[in-house]
Amino acid sequence: MEAEFLEIDEKGSWNAVYQEIRQQSCELPCKVAKSPDNKTRNRYRDVSPFDHSRIRLQHGANDYINASLITVEETQRNYILTQGPLQNTCGHFWEMVWEQRTRGVVMLNRVIEKGSIKCAQYWPQREEKDAIFEDTNFKLTFVSEDVKSYYTVRQLELENLSTRETREILHFHYTTWPDFGVPESPASFLNFLFKVRESGCLNSDQGPVVVHCSAGIGRSGTFCLVDTCLLLMSLRKDPSSVRIRDVLLEMRRHRMGLIQTADQLRFSYLAVIEGANYIKGDTSLQASSSSLVESWKELSKEEDDPPEFSPPPPLPPPRDPHNGKVEPSFFPDDVELIQRQEVRTVGSSPDTDLRKRNVAPIPQPPPDGETQVDGPAGVQGPAAAAQSKSPPAAEGGEQQAAGPPAPGAWSPLLANVCLCTALALSAYACYRAYFH
Repeated sequence: MEAEFLEIDEKGSWNAVYQEIRQQSCELPCKVAKSPDNKTRNRYRDVSPFDHSRIRLQHGANDYINASLITVEETQRNYILTQGPLQNTCGHFWEMVWEQRTRGVVMLNRVIEKGSIKCAQYWPQREEKDAIFEDTNFKLTFVSEDVKSYYTVRQLELENLSTRETREILHFHYTTWPDFGVPESPASFLNFLFKVRESGCLNSDQGPVVVHCSAGIGRSGTFCLVDTCLLLMSLRKDPSSVRIRDVLLEMRRHRMGLIQTADQLRFSYLAVIEGANYIKGDTSLQASSSSLVESWKELSKEEDDPPEFSPPPPLPPPRDPHNGKVEPSFFPDDVELIQRQEVRTVGSSPDTDLRKRNVAPIPQPPPDGETQVDGPAGVQGPAAAAQSKSPPAAEGGEQQAAGPPAPGAWSPLLANVCLCTALALSAYACYRAYFH
């Protein structure tokens, strides 16, 4: 496997290998997911569970949820890969967890990434304490959490309000894995994976672990692929017989699109090779697997302060236009809109003050890129769109705004006044000529 990795790396052919895997993947029916009744239960139109492997909810008129069961018979390991719950499917998510007797949930994304909602807030935070899902009759209670630098482990209590039965759920949340990207290092990922393993949530005597990111195929596929390959290598007499490509193709028969990028495929190789060093490699490592896990723990720097408690890293050019220097021409696309508003405010202050007053009510975006989550989209949309399309243009707008204001800003008003005056004079002249 290591020789294969080095060969692909030297040739720089990861994209070709990834495309080959995509072409060899089978396309199976997913008619239930495409049903009009289930349209609002899918986060993405092009990510659907296959009919043969989809999870079926046991209560309610509609048994559909965008989730797939992946069974690896050789390892006796089961995974449920699902999308990040939508606001209207949070109750279905916890119903599935209850019915499948799941003990652990692995979340590999953040709720908001790059200003977009990737997942609903489907669990109660420390301040809320509990949440009730009336559509499925479940109650979820926050018990405790252990916050590390790049992941958080939460202890939750799930209660079936119909039977009053309760169960403990462990929520493993990897907080620094970027969408379409890879973790910072194999050591940090392996440390997280072994943390999940140590909890017993992946054991065959438990229900299937639920793994999700946003779509439930990229980061989720990486997690399951690495865990499966490492487990196969520990079970087989010849660990070198494990081929990552074959394992991935088999897993893709249960859920479409697992592993979304060539970088995620390359990282999977790296993580498996690193993890295999203590499975089949140095006997000194085998003799003390705990020491290797401690080494991963140290390399991953999990005891550092989490990002939310550390000074934020330098940000790209600010998306917020209101940084104390708002100029009229900062948003070129809004000039016509602002002028139309000015026509309705005759007798008010000069042009620059008008523009500042019209732009200022646009709400400040929340920190960490959490834009367009709350508040009316009709107000925030144009400004956010103008900046996200071309930040350099916004900088150019600032430079132009430093000069004098463009002449003729009041021309629509003057033109209207002149037109009305001319029409009035013409009407008066016609009246005099006709009656006198």
